[in-house]
Formats: sequence, structure tokens, C-alpha cells
Amino acid sequence: MNISGVFIERPIATSLLMAGIALFGVIAYLNLPVADLPNVSFPTLVVSAQLPGANPDTMASAVATPLERQFTAIAGLDSMISSNGLGVTTITLQFNLDRNLDSASVDVQTAIAEATPLLPVGMPSPPSFRKNNPADSPVMFLVVTGESLPIWTIDDYAERVIAQRISTINGVAQVGVFGAQKYAVHVKVDPTKLTAKRIGMNEVSATLQNWNVNLPTGTLYGAKREYNVQVNGQLMDASQFKPLVVAWRNGSPVRLDEVADVFDGVEDERTASWQCNNDPCRFGITSPCFASRTAMSSR
Repeated sequence: MNISGVFIERPIATSLLMAGIALFGVIAYLNLPVADLPNVSFPTLVVSAQLPGANPDTMASAVATPLERQFTAIAGLDSMISSNGLGVTTITLQFNLDRNLDSASVDVQTAIAEATPLLPVGMPSPPSFRKNNPADSPVMFLVVTGESLPIWTIDDYAERVIAQRISTINGVAQVGVFGAQKYAVHVKVDPTKLTAKRIGMNEVSATLQNWNVNLPTGTLYGAKREYNVQVNGQLMDASQFKPLVVAWRNGSPVRLDEVADVFDGVEDERTASWQCNNDPCRFGITSPCFASRTAMSSR
């Protein structure tokens, strides 16, 4: 069967068919979206690691470098950008468009597990990662304020209640808390008092580590019953730290509040938030959180 012969024998039908194809092509061309900077969603993962008190140089050498060495072996990795700050390291991994982000997440998790033994032991938690679209922007901001509450109470409420409830909404990709101020007990040691008491910093450090513990104690075995001994030695606020015995001098105990100033505060005193509306800015009482939807990022 000659396919060309069918169209040659029916010139009118062939002409109408070609006209219809041309018409649909013109309509499709006129409705084709054109953008100078098209919104392309690259597969991107962001890895975060924290080491409180470390300077940017330490974060780069002790935290970022071991992670980067493991990430370079991941297939499909286009670019890797690391940013190091005071106690924080952020590594942005961008993969090519052909790489499935779910499989890339598994490779990143494996790389983090392999690099964990090489990281400093003082890290409060292992590195974490999350999916990220550079083209996304927050679609909603919530500001939590309190006139009579400390900032760490507001931050705890925003992270435990508000952020977790919003994250359960269908379509919410990410919920973040800005101006986070986590509760912490500060111990500011006076070197003059330590010298007068002949106490070293190692003794103060050992006291804080030995007394602030929460470990299993043991079991008491009876004739017919067994009892689990539960002793909670974890200290929760500054008032519980103050009477700790640092050392014994001349037969008398030297307590922590005698050589140091112990008070309640936040982990990072240099981080703050402001709320600016029609009223003058109020300092240090806001904790905004946001939610972003991936489905709305292209609008």
C-alpha cells in the first residue's frame, strides 16, 4: 500500500488537513509562554550542622571539610556551596535535572553517616538535611509576641506548637522559625575568684558534666519483686546549678555561685528579633515563623 498515493488521490482532504495542522500550530505558538528567566526547579538539598562556640574557621576545617569529601562522591552532583558561620555550617547541594531527588537524599544520608565518625564529638546533634527549591518563597508569615514572657518561652511555643501544627497541613513543604532563642543556663566564671580559691577551670567543667546527668541507675532485687531505681540528675535552671560543689577548700565546700555568675538566658545572646509595624520597633520579643508551599512556588 502506497501511503503517499492516498493523499495524492484526495487533494482537497489533504489541503484541509494541512490547513488544520497549520492553524493548531499558530494557536499553540501564540499561547506558548516565554520568559527571559524561566523558573526551573533544580533538585537541591541543604545540609546543616551545628557546633556551638566554634568559629567559622573551625567549622570549615572540622565540620564542612569531612562532609564535602563524602558529598563529592555522589553521582549527579552539579555544584556544592558551603557557608560557615559562628557554630553553624550550611552546605547546599544542587543536582542535575536528570537525578531523582529521593534517591539523591538516600545518597546524602549515607554520606553523612560515613562522615559522622570524623566530625567533632561536641556536636549536639548529627548533621541534618532538607529539600530546598531556590525559587521558593514564603507564602505566610506569623509573628508571635509577648510583653511579659521571656524570649525562650515564646520561641519554645512557636517551635513546639505553632510550627508543628502548620507542618501537618497538606501541601506545606517547610516551616522555619526566625529569631530562634533557645533556653540555656549561662555560667560566667570569675578568674579572680578561681585564683583566690585555687580552683582550675577543669574542676568547674568537670563539676558541670558530672552533676548534670540523666543516666540509668540500676535495679534492686528482692525476694519476690524487682525495683528499677530512677534518679534524675538533670538540672533544669540556674537555681539548681548555683549550689553545686565545685571543690573542697580547708574543709569547706566551694559552691558554683561563689566563683561564677549563674543565670538563665538563651543559647546565643547576639541573636535578636524586631517587630516593626506602625508602632516603634520592639526589641527581642518576636519569634516569626513561616510556611512555604512547593505547589505555589511558581506563582
